[in-house]
Amino acid sequence: MPLVTTGELVTRAAAAQSAVAAFNAVTLEHVEAIVTGAESTDAPVVVQVSENAVKFRRGRLQPLARAAVAAAERAAVPVALHLDHVHSDVLLRQAADAGFSSVMYDAARLPYAENLAATRAAADWAHAQGLWIEAELGQIGGKDGAPPLDAHAPGARTDPTEARAFVADSGVDALAVAVGSAHAMTSRTATLDHDLIERLAATLDVPLVLHGSSGVPDGELATAVTGGIAKVNVGTALSIAMTGAVREFLTTHPEAVDTRAYLGVGREAMAAEVARIIRVLAG
Repeated sequence: MPLVTTGELVTRAAAAQSAVAAFNAVTLEHVEAIVTGAESTDAPVVVQVSENAVKFRRGRLQPLARAAVAAAERAAVPVALHLDHVHSDVLLRQAADAGFSSVMYDAARLPYAENLAATRAAADWAHAQGLWIEAELGQIGGKDGAPPLDAHAPGARTDPTEARAFVADSGVDALAVAVGSAHAMTSRTATLDHDLIERLAATLDVPLVLHGSSGVPDGELATAVTGGIAKVNVGTALSIAMTGAVREFLTTHPEAVDTRAYLGVGREAMAAEVARIIRVLAG
């Protein structure tokens, strides 16, 4: 099946008051597991590659990107490719040529004015290349000199009025918001601010994105989708699934040396987790 765009998947999900799942890939096994899990549920999916994953791949985007494009083109379900949490303008400008239809530009660590200026420039460039762009807004720093809070800092919450101004002034197509989730959580104990999600959805005219979803319980995720989240990002949950499966296999088979054996069970565990999360989002 030909590649589809992230924009069309998210826009369609938002219109249907549903959400598309977006999974971060670090290895080819991740990519294959994401596609397999989506195929098993007959659902569209977004494969994401983050700047940190590119750093892990020794700074080279193309090898994993080309593998993801090949897997997506052979998938039985719609698959889009998204470049995630980009800080580097150099990496940003590789997105279109590498097969990505969208990018999440992350300048949320900067003071508001600098965040806005950098995001506006990124959005202008992305749109000129035909790319859909997502940004992130945590909590703007206070007038008393308080620093801005990253969208996943403890206690950070995105203000709907500030978010509306940021979206209008930056020109982004979607916004990741601070509503109680956190990146890299290994326990599913996050509690989301559902009232805030509903107020953000009512205030903004672009789709909302939830980052750090691995630490959010199933019921919280389902309610967030009902409240207006249209794209749900998942990364750590796949690492937990793969690592657990590989660890169990090597503990049970201490004589094993063939990497295909333990990578295979890890890939199967990730595919099962992809399918499970997609089903949760579907309600």
